[in-house]
Amino acid sequence: MNTSTDKYDVIIVGGGNAALCAALSAREEGAKVLLLERATRSDCGGNSAYTDGAMRFAYNGAEDIIALSGDLTPAEIAASDFGAYTEAQFFDDMARITQNRTDPDLCEILVKNSNATLRWMQRNGVKFMPNYGRQSYRVDGKAKFLGGATIVVRGGGPGLIEALYKAAERKSIEIRYGAWVQDLAHSDGSVTGVVVRIEGSTMTISAGAVVLACGGFEANTEWRARYLGRGWDLAKVRGTKYNTGDGLAMALRIGAQPYGHWSGCHAVEWERYATDFGDPAVTPNFQRYSYPYAIIVNANGKRFLDEGADFRNYTYAKYGHIVLEQPGQFAWQIYDSKVLHLLRDEYRMKQVTRVRADTIDELADKMEDVDKEQFLSTVKEFNAAVNKDAPFNSNVKDGRCTSGLAIPKSNWANTIETPPFEAYAVTCGVTFTYGGLRITTGGQVMNTNHEPVPGLFTAGEMVGGIFYFNCPAATGLTSGAVFGRLAGRSAAGFARSVKAAA
Repeated sequence: MNTSTDKYDVIIVGGGNAALCAALSAREEGAKVLLLERATRSDCGGNSAYTDGAMRFAYNGAEDIIALSGDLTPAEIAASDFGAYTEAQFFDDMARITQNRTDPDLCEILVKNSNATLRWMQRNGVKFMPNYGRQSYRVDGKAKFLGGATIVVRGGGPGLIEALYKAAERKSIEIRYGAWVQDLAHSDGSVTGVVVRIEGSTMTISAGAVVLACGGFEANTEWRARYLGRGWDLAKVRGTKYNTGDGLAMALRIGAQPYGHWSGCHAVEWERYATDFGDPAVTPNFQRYSYPYAIIVNANGKRFLDEGADFRNYTYAKYGHIVLEQPGQFAWQIYDSKVLHLLRDEYRMKQVTRVRADTIDELADKMEDVDKEQFLSTVKEFNAAVNKDAPFNSNVKDGRCTSGLAIPKSNWANTIETPPFEAYAVTCGVTFTYGGLRITTGGQVMNTNHEPVPGLFTAGEMVGGIFYFNCPAATGLTSGAVFGRLAGRSAAGFARSVKAAA
């Protein structure tokens, strides 16, 4: 094994949003930074490149959105009701969605630094805009934003990655692609660098500190089955094929403390016949998020979840789990013509398994692998249970519900009786895993003896303890950026202290 003679203050392992934010933050502190990205230049960006670029953050009013968006016209501002999403609301959503398990210290860091971090990203060249396409609804002639995900990066995930890499290049951060980090170099409990394979050669590169920001284990079939449980080896992977848990494994080998919800993950309803891993050309078309206006049935022809329990932003990340538990790991979303106009754009793309019919009987014949008689009975029972006195309103939790069903529909319940009808086949798509490493409030990894590991920091999906059971929409990118910025700054400070002591 070779040893590189190059000397770095901070090595960043990973190439997505969290890694790049860590690299930029460390560089701002004066550190000489090397970023090692396992993927090639054309495939770089980690899971971040597969997102729509939405970022949840706390803000007190329209002025914060306008300041981030930059070039909104007076007419656009006048036609928008940005509202507010306060720190208190963010805290409440995190507590409620995670069943009060989110680590209070980490949650506080996330929430209280969210606004400042987005402004910092803007200064580094990331361009934002109001999330008109995905998160706004027309109310009294104005675009009203619901669910906390008011802002989005221009160009989505690819635009975010492009902007951050350009910023890294401007700041002379050295980047090596196709660099597969396989282990941590360490001595007497302190991390001193990494072991990396580049262009067929394995070498050790030394540094004052290392930041691991190379994702969870969602792309590792064996680990999914081991930690998430039976059947998870059959899930589709929404993002990069490179998030195989390597960073977690190398940290655990030197005694890092596992933390958080290791049997949990972010998983959504996804095109049944999607590719096994993310494909940038088609992946955005695989999501199926209009289900609050549908009924969803499994292979037995039965409903199995409350489609209208809450806004999509607060249920979508957990409903993939429930679909995976169904016979055959699939389900069908069924829509009446009364709501077809509400379906999101991806329902109209080529990459979709859709059937359409003028009668429910005919629709049942076209729905592959479903018990027809039970399905017809389910639709009849559902229709009879809908409370038709409550008006339907897609912009609020309208209370239009069912009564008397074993599995209720709490909002947006419409009878399935007006043709034409459409049905869409879905399965489970896993986004990222929740289990990670325990860190200090400075982003430093802790060992199983509850001590900080000298020289080792982490960010992004590898931080454990933030998400449990569920995840509010658009929080993943924000978390990656907040903790990436924190870890980079702390790593640079640690490297400085090592150099001063030498």
